[in-house]
Amino acid sequence: MAAHPQAARGLSGAVTVLAVALVVLALLLPNKREQFHAAAFLRIPVEALLGAVVLVALPRGPRTVVAALAGTALGALTVLNLADIEFNQYLGRSFDVVLDWPLLGDARSYLADTLGGTVALLAAVAAVLLVLALLAVPALAAVRVGTILGRHRTRATQGLLLACAVWMTCSSLNVRLDGIPVASGHTVTMLRYHAQALRSTLRDERAFARTARADAFGGTPGDQLLPDLRGKDMVFTFVESYGRSAIEDPVEAPGVDRTLDASTRALARAGFHAASGWLTSATYGGGSWLGHSTFMSGLWIDNQNRYRTVTSGDRLTLTEAFRRTGAWDTVGIMPGVQKGWPEAKWYGLEKVYDALRLGYRGPKFSWSTMPDQYALQAFQRLAHGGKHAKPLASFVILTSSHQPWAPIPKLVPWDELGDGSVFRGIEAAGTPPQEVIANATRSRQEYGRSIQYSVTALTQWLERYGTDDTVLVLLGDHQPIARVSGDHASRDVPVSIVAKDPKVLERISGWGWTAGLRPAHDAPVWPMSAFRDRFLTAYGSVPHPTKG
Repeated sequence: MAAHPQAARGLSGAVTVLAVALVVLALLLPNKREQFHAAAFLRIPVEALLGAVVLVALPRGPRTVVAALAGTALGALTVLNLADIEFNQYLGRSFDVVLDWPLLGDARSYLADTLGGTVALLAAVAAVLLVLALLAVPALAAVRVGTILGRHRTRATQGLLLACAVWMTCSSLNVRLDGIPVASGHTVTMLRYHAQALRSTLRDERAFARTARADAFGGTPGDQLLPDLRGKDMVFTFVESYGRSAIEDPVEAPGVDRTLDASTRALARAGFHAASGWLTSATYGGGSWLGHSTFMSGLWIDNQNRYRTVTSGDRLTLTEAFRRTGAWDTVGIMPGVQKGWPEAKWYGLEKVYDALRLGYRGPKFSWSTMPDQYALQAFQRLAHGGKHAKPLASFVILTSSHQPWAPIPKLVPWDELGDGSVFRGIEAAGTPPQEVIANATRSRQEYGRSIQYSVTALTQWLERYGTDDTVLVLLGDHQPIARVSGDHASRDVPVSIVAKDPKVLERISGWGWTAGLRPAHDAPVWPMSAFRDRFLTAYGSVPHPTKG
């Protein structure tokens, strides 16, 4: 470049401008997708001014070290902000730096099940390289800026004085662009936010263990639990991602609402009646096990640490309550479980049929190991329809409405299900997940179709195999991801109780629920954690509290 000094100076200047831009952009990066506006990046970050003052004052050696460390820290904050963006998009909350690392492994498994192992591996490698780049590039940029500031200390000092005066003027006058303050302290705010989240996580870990031990029905003997349901076959069924948006979103609701209304009428012809309301789930977009455990335990379980704490204890779950009476056998139908599941003991399940024990020989439908219709037929064949000395209390998880909602199974005649091989042609002719996974409109459409499929399969099973003593509790575990449910959607999910015996619904007549499978918009909304105690009380259980 010595032969072309003007080109060298131009390149050096361009690199410096790029370095300054990278530092400023990193300092102003929002942690939510909806905050990405041009005005958000046209502010003056006070952190840049303070950092520049320090770098100007330091001698060359310490300046380089401080700039590198500050740039690396800024890169780490950028990684956290980007993680927040994705977690808010998919799970409706920010990334928890203590508890959420295991979910990254789950994300890789999801990609492998959905798009294949090669794509998952490439995505994992790309993610690692991106993190390394996000740590290294801001560090190099900060060192470059520090070098230029030190080389031109007088002019840098003059420029900083002017920039500080402008920042203080904008701050005192509350100057805004599109409602966003020009004088920014965004990075300090984000650091405080993450620090507060970390402190809250650590405090919650200690407090929740005491809360979990305090149980209104923890000491209730078996003969005082659920006397008004004796002789009933209880079926607690979760439909994956079945949220309020399925019933009220303008794209998804028309088809789902028609399905719910048609299923209500079909069940009525078979002698069944339903009542429905809303529950606010402890999770959103994913983490189904948090919703399951919240509903069954009566505790608000919204993170992995709470889940580990409660499942390692002896908190009474609904299925354990039925088992404790001695009047029911308990069984779990878990098509999504493909490895050891020690939580079965905590749930009080005496027998569990996972993906390997349900006898399915057909194709996977993306993440879902088998169609819901097959899982329900296997439930009937292996447990519900067999001879047993006691009624069953069953815990059934349906998975066909799991994202990416492609391909979606189709219903086949129940007597043709066999070992599931009949689904090979249906899966092969279905929509490939890559055509849906990145398309918000298609995702919403296919999500609605998947809920229609799951609800229809379940209600057809009830029509076909339900008896005078069958009682079904049907609900969603959480809302679908924000790309489908919309930004700032509620965490509400529908819940229904279905039975032939009118006395079953009479016991909950004071709940104010809507008749049928479709809850009214203004039907009561409870925290999901409130259901267990209300259900136990409604059906005659006597509280015997244990202390925390």
